[in-house]
Amino acid sequence: MEKYIITAFEKNGTNVLDESFEAQDEKEAKKIGEELLKQKGLEKNSARVVSSQGKLVLFKR
Repeated sequence: MEKYIITAFEKNGTNVLDESFEAQDEKEAKKIGEELLKQKGLEKNSARVVSSQGKLVLFKR
């Protein structure tokens, strides 16, 4: 399993979410990231999911 980090921001740039999680692959990481945003009511915020190597997996504006 690989480690991924999800970060979400307010429109003014304030960081409102910064968590790590594990997933089997990028596809699963994207799905988990979208679910986390939904659970926390942040699905309308800008957000990104990156792998531990720094590869961008999900980007929402």
